Amino acid sequence: MGNRINSPAVLWAVTAVVALATAGCASRGGSGSQPAAAPAPAPAAAAPAAPSGSKAGMDARGNVVDSSKVEAGSGRTVKGLNGFEGEITGNPARNSKFARLQIGMSTKQVTDLAGQPTDQGAYITGKAWIPFYFGSDRHRFEMTYKGQGRLIFAGGGMGDFSSGNLIWIIHNANESGYR
Repeated sequence: MGNRINSPAVLWAVTAVVALATAGCASRGGSGSQPAAAPAPAPAAAAPAAPSGSKAGMDARGNVVDSSKVEAGSGRTVKGLNGFEGEITGNPARNSKFARLQIGMSTKQVTDLAGQPTDQGAYITGKAWIPFYFGSDRHRFEMTYKGQGRLIFAGGGMGDFSSGNLIWIIHNANESGYR
């Protein structure tokens, strides 16, 4: 039988070369022999715009009305525990469990202060697709609290999608509690 290469590093390198070559070919465009595409028709009536001065998922007073539509950068950037930088969006509800939370806290510290979430889940970020990237923020972990808002955590160990450090607090008194 011939020599077989079983090294994961070699497989990663080959995958990276193929991805880069494919991206390079796609960016060069066609050969020019294809006819030009017709201009796109004008779009139908657009959805009503948010009131002036408000951001997606928020009202003009800075309250979050839809946590799923809030975008990063909509809140204020803060420095937290151990030098962690994060964001706080919206205004806290009365008697909010989130009032004592600080950016940089671990999931255990947060659940000790705020209790167990109504719903939770994890998802990967774009950094997970970068070959040979072993830094933080490859995945996020989200906790949702009914009537309070959402908490977003970044990092955690490889394959551990239920830990990390708090990087984003979204205050929403109307939060349904489910993602």
